[in-house]
Amino acid sequence: MTAEALRALHVPGDPLILPNVWDADTARLVEDAGFPVVATSSVAVAASLGYPDGEVAPVAEMFAAAARIAGAVSVPVTVDAEAGYGLAGPEFAERLLATGAVGCNYEDTDHAAGGLRPVAEQAARLAAVRAAAGRDLVINARIDVFLRAADARSVLPEAIERARAYLDAGADCVYPILLRDPAVLAEFVRAVSPAAVNAGGPDFAALANLGVARISLGAGLWRETRGWLAEHLRTLRA
Repeated sequence: MTAEALRALHVPGDPLILPNVWDADTARLVEDAGFPVVATSSVAVAASLGYPDGEVAPVAEMFAAAARIAGAVSVPVTVDAEAGYGLAGPEFAERLLATGAVGCNYEDTDHAAGGLRPVAEQAARLAAVRAAAGRDLVINARIDVFLRAADARSVLPEAIERARAYLDAGADCVYPILLRDPAVLAEFVRAVSPAAVNAGGPDFAALANLGVARISLGAGLWRETRGWLAEHLRTLRA
């Protein structure tokens, strides 16, 4: 499936559900269950390779894992590419598309320096990826202001500013990660409408009613699977 087909699945009010995977085997399970898209989780992929999250894993290993996942399924794959691993836009786009993926998450945290990148800087980075990839990549621009905020409403104006700048730079979807307050999320969705918004959370119907176009489970399945296995191993040991 092409990037255009993936792009068309982002429908406000009828969200694309993305169970995030970490290897080829879990990707096949998602496809076998009937989901139309496979998404990866950076923390889960990194952990499966023996590294912590936050761009600690070598980029070659992360892209190799993405290629194995994309090669294992017939549905489109979107990769959680963190903040681009320090690669310039053209190289990032070339190497990501070479894995067979047609989508990516691209966040505005600067892992090397810590903290968020300035809005204009991140918009320029997104524009460079878009220029290099053309329409062959669905870009989900992650907005990380809510990761660091005690009060979601206090950073809503900045989140909206970032979302609009990223959309103007060529992003297809914006992802205010960890924005859980329904009222604040509804305001965010209205402020960027008709653009696609990604959200997370278990209540799919409630998120659909807010106009969300994409729902990510993030590291949730990996954590649940890992928790079950840890408990099962303790039981076996006993």
